Amino acid sequence: MKAALLGIFPTGEFELAEGEMKGPADLDRFSELIRRQKILDTARSQMQKGVRKGKNRTVFSLNKQVATVGKISFVDYRTVLGTISVSVEADDIDAFIDRVAPMTVNGEEVKQ
Repeated sequence: MKAALLGIFPTGEFELAEGEMKGPADLDRFSELIRRQKILDTARSQMQKGVRKGKNRTVFSLNKQVATVGKISFVDYRTVLGTISVSVEADDIDAFIDRVAPMTVNGEEVKQ
């Protein structure tokens, strides 16, 4: 699991706690990968869908097998080979999503 996480979040400081890998990480590499893979719209949609009302947090799931090779694949269900549930907290979750996965028009990033 840790290798899969580090493939997407290489600066992460993950430790096993309460049966889960937890720890701080920046999302610069994640943001770079979703741009390279041209999945900004999907990433934005998944992150917005996972926003918890009244909390500055979003939750989304990634395919663990795909993450081990440094790629991103969002999933809405548990896969046979495993999923990674990512929880992100930010003071302003909407601004965070705008920075990491900005809106697009005709596949091009909209600069705000």
